Amino acid sequence: MRPRLLIWMVLLISPAALIADDWPQWFGTQRDGVWRETGIVKQLPKGGPKLRWKQTVGNGYAGPAVVNDRVYVCDRIAAKNQDPKSRKGIKAGEERVLCLDDSTGEIVWTFAYDAPYTVQYAAGPRCTPVVNGEYLYTLGAEGQLHCLTASNGELVWAKQFLTEFDVKAPVWGFAGSPLVEGDQLICLARGAGSTVVSFDKKTGAELWRAVTANEPGYCPPTVLNHGGKRVLLIWHPEAMQGLDLASGKELWSIPWKIRYGLTAPTPRHVGNQLFFTSFYNGSTMLSLGETARDEPIVAWQTERQSEKRTVHLNSIIGTPVFVDEHIYGGCSYGQFRCLQASDGKRLWESVKPIVGKEVRWGTVFITPHEDRYFLFSEIGELIIANLSPKGYNELSRAKLIEPNGIDLRQRSVVWSHPAYANQSIYVRNDGEIRCYSLRADS
Repeated sequence: MRPRLLIWMVLLISPAALIADDWPQWFGTQRDGVWRETGIVKQLPKGGPKLRWKQTVGNGYAGPAVVNDRVYVCDRIAAKNQDPKSRKGIKAGEERVLCLDDSTGEIVWTFAYDAPYTVQYAAGPRCTPVVNGEYLYTLGAEGQLHCLTASNGELVWAKQFLTEFDVKAPVWGFAGSPLVEGDQLICLARGAGSTVVSFDKKTGAELWRAVTANEPGYCPPTVLNHGGKRVLLIWHPEAMQGLDLASGKELWSIPWKIRYGLTAPTPRHVGNQLFFTSFYNGSTMLSLGETARDEPIVAWQTERQSEKRTVHLNSIIGTPVFVDEHIYGGCSYGQFRCLQASDGKRLWESVKPIVGKEVRWGTVFITPHEDRYFLFSEIGELIIANLSPKGYNELSRAKLIEPNGIDLRQRSVVWSHPAYANQSIYVRNDGEIRCYSLRADS
């Protein structure tokens, strides 16, 4: 019996028993990073959660997507006799899209294609797959966009950004996970007038292109619901921009020059406030206008650009959480901080949730769930904690997977956002993907 069918049978018998959910794309069903399933553990069991299955995979930063009884993950297999972490020359190898059975972890189908790498950190795809109806969309580190049939991995259509737009890959590869909006598939590309490109999700036909920037950055396209309109947010290393979703035309633009192209964390929106953060530059809070076309006002912004002498929040990869009037997230050297949203004032900080000490590029992935938070650290630990303006209260933690990726300083890290679905967590490193049960009764 299919696992999702079994879940719905349980719901029919006992509607209050649980609410099941998928994780079909970057940041989950609603693309907001919130886990909404019920029947989840309040604390991790002694010895850690139950391992449901594990499967061997290649290198990759791309987190998994989970829909019904299928798990989709992208990886890369380097050519023989090559160091996958090498930073010199073109690195030969292939990227793959794997479809796994969520009951067993067994591979259902594989789609592979040649992918010579020019990017630094040649450790696999960066973008989480997107599942939308019968289609699956993936974007590789060198700009190879594929639309596949989710059920069997058959190719529907494909694009190659490097040749399509006559550009080079960004230094750290194409990393902004594509966005499905209605009939559109919206991607960060590159080039004059083509930093953002919309394709027909069924045919691959180009619908529009927009924005000229030297670099596209690494932040996924995001939709902002404000002023009775859905606005496309694009944060690239020159500005935060609001675009019309139907045409790509600019509604407003707030300039902010970001060092080394490091726009990575997803912007956070609460009420009329929009927050975003970068490793070198720090943080910006915008106050949105009454309508979607009104240009926002900078409420506050980090003035001193420093990776070490930080004032607000300087996040490298992990996206902070913005709840009510407070912001929680990891800073540049592994400090976990709470900021007051109104003025950016720091209320507290702790190194416990990330590495336990200050370390450059310290990263944690934060997922709100009901009245608590699931934190997955770069050393492969899962933490359940309460976060409040008063401080950090850890409830439990467990080691889930080895941090075997290597950063430029030769640290061992895992920099892949987990997926939460089917009352489980799905984590991957540069060698395997694991699924652990987080059911309250497991």
